[in-house]
This record gives sequence, C-alpha cells and structure tokens, in this order.
Amino acid sequence: MRHNKKFNHLGRKSAHRKAMLSNMATSLLIHKRIKTTVAKAKALRLYVEPLITKSKTDSTHSRRVVFSYLRSKEAVTELFREISMKVADRPGGYTRIIKLGNRLGDNAEMCMIELVDYNEHMLSTKETKKKSRRSRRGGSKTTAPEAKTEEKTEVKVEVKEETKAEAKTEVKEEVKEEVKKTAPKASDDKKEEKAE
Repeated sequence: MRHNKKFNHLGRKSAHRKAMLSNMATSLLIHKRIKTTVAKAKALRLYVEPLITKSKTDSTHSRRVVFSYLRSKEAVTELFREISMKVADRPGGYTRIIKLGNRLGDNAEMCMIELVDYNEHMLSTKETKKKSRRSRRGGSKTTAPEAKTEEKTEVKVEVKEETKAEAKTEVKEEVKEEVKKTAPKASDDKKEEKAE
C-alpha cells in the first residue's frame, strides 16, 4: 500500500529521477526560467526550493550540501552570489509555474517554471498597480499624501458643519411655514363646525 506517499516518481527509477531533477534545477538556476511539463515542474519545485532556502546562509556546510544535490559549481556559485541576495527577504515560494497549454506530439501539459524575483515584467506590474477597495456604499477613495488629506478633511469638516447648520435652519423655517399654513385651515374648519 502506498498510503501518504505523495512523491511523484515521474515514471523513472530513483537514479534517473535524481539526475534529471539535478539537471533541471541547474538549468533553472542558471537561466532563471525553463520550459517543461507540469508534472516535472511540480517535482522540480519541491526539489529546488529547499536548496534556495539553504543558500540564504552562506557557509561552507550549506554550499557542500547544495553541491551534493546540484553537482554543478556554476549553479552553486550563481545560487549563493546572485539568487540568495534577491530572495533574502522572501519567506519561501521562490518559483512560479505558468501553464502554456498542451504539447503537439503527445498532448502533455506544458508549463514554464521561473524564479519569482527574476521576472521583471510581473514585478513592475505589481508595483504600479494601485490597491483600491470597492465598497457598496459608493464614493470613490483616492490615495494622496497625508498632509493633503488632513487639509482636505479639515475643510470638509468645516463645510459639513456649515451645511448642516444651514440645513437645520432651512428645515426649521419650512416646518414653521407648514405649521402656519395648516393652522389657519384648522381654525377655519373649527369655525365651520361651530357655525353648523
């Protein structure tokens, strides 16, 4: 029984699988993105992300451990010099899988796996995108520097207080006029009732 054995064997013996994942991880670290099948990309993600985490501590021991997995000096130096600096503040999730559709020959699901911090297009769109929350109450919210918003709020508060005071006086005047109009009618009705 294979209970809780989640590891994908990828249809290969262990030596072949380890060599393939090592080569793919080396290519990913050197080229920053590679095109492969979805199953291999998911297996590669499990293989390479712990190595990137190990590269955050640049010691001889961690370099030797990573080298035992990759078996490529160029990939190890690239990982410890360049990539570890870029991912220093990221707590995991160093790779991104983007699905590309199916391959023509055998209809296998293809994808591109890339290092997240090296896709300049995605990073620039994320920074320029404004976060705006939409509420059902209406009214649009705009982001501005704090000083301007404080001035605006002070002006708005003063304007609101003035408009509230004016509205109250207008309402009072309208109510008085309505009362005056209805009061003579009521007295006229009483006079008519008395006359009858």
